[in-house]
Amino acid sequence: MALDFLAGCAGGVAGVLVGHPFDTVKVRLQVQSMEKPQYRGTVHCFQAIIKQEGVLGLYRGLGSPLLGLTFINALVFGVQGNTLRALGRDSPLNQFLAGAAAGAIQCIICCPMELAKTRLQLQEAGPARTYRGPLDCLAQVYRREGLRGVNRGMVSTLLRETPSFGVYFLTYDTLTRALGCEPGDRLLVPKLLLAGGTSGIASWLSTYPLDVVKSRLQADGLRGAPRYRGILDCVRQSYRAEGWRVFTRGLASTLLRAFPVNAATFATVTVVLSYARGEEDRPEGDAVPAAPAGPALAQPSSL
Repeated sequence: MALDFLAGCAGGVAGVLVGHPFDTVKVRLQVQSMEKPQYRGTVHCFQAIIKQEGVLGLYRGLGSPLLGLTFINALVFGVQGNTLRALGRDSPLNQFLAGAAAGAIQCIICCPMELAKTRLQLQEAGPARTYRGPLDCLAQVYRREGLRGVNRGMVSTLLRETPSFGVYFLTYDTLTRALGCEPGDRLLVPKLLLAGGTSGIASWLSTYPLDVVKSRLQADGLRGAPRYRGILDCVRQSYRAEGWRVFTRGLASTLLRAFPVNAATFATVTVVLSYARGEEDRPEGDAVPAAPAGPALAQPSSL
């Protein structure tokens, strides 16, 4: 179990560093007003942030996901692996159920973390900024709104994360088996990257409209009076004002981010687990294993 958490931590760090700029763009596109849009699309948003705030503007709010996602990934891979072992049989249904369980449990950390990240990504640059960092943001929200404010968007986060993580792990397991990801394969790393990246895209496509709703609920009241009374009211108002396309806003930057982030995450987790288990399985006193046929490549089913 300790290896699951260690590998998840490594994968989380890799994923955050690769994907945070795309996430900043996604959030800004999701919450901008269509009455006075600030950005024309994904590319324009990237260009505007770099021009106005420099490259570091793309990494605003990095502290929250770097701290949070590192632990979240450890929790996700640990819970998924142990749930699958508890279910007792590696099957597509159990892969989905184990992933869904992991997705649901990590919402306890994910929701407050994403609230802080969203607000830091949206605040103005300069000395007049409202929040000094993720902890300061959560502290201010707690003082004003209590625990309910810190957990704003929890229901929409649960509705998003539970099925999407089921799709995530099921897709990765299916693809690694179909691609024949075995130790010693010279194309092993490219195959792992392809499987991980594709899994991330499938996961986001399965629940993306709920992510738009979650971002809007968590940003609500940041610039003016609160507008939404809950999930259904947010859906109704958003659809009435902007049509169905509002629920795909930011999708391009999300998918651009999803492939490299999840490719890096899953490949890192799998390689770390394979190496660590190989070290564990070596006989004492042997500097090098007698044969390369160590443990089977770590699939999600063995995490």
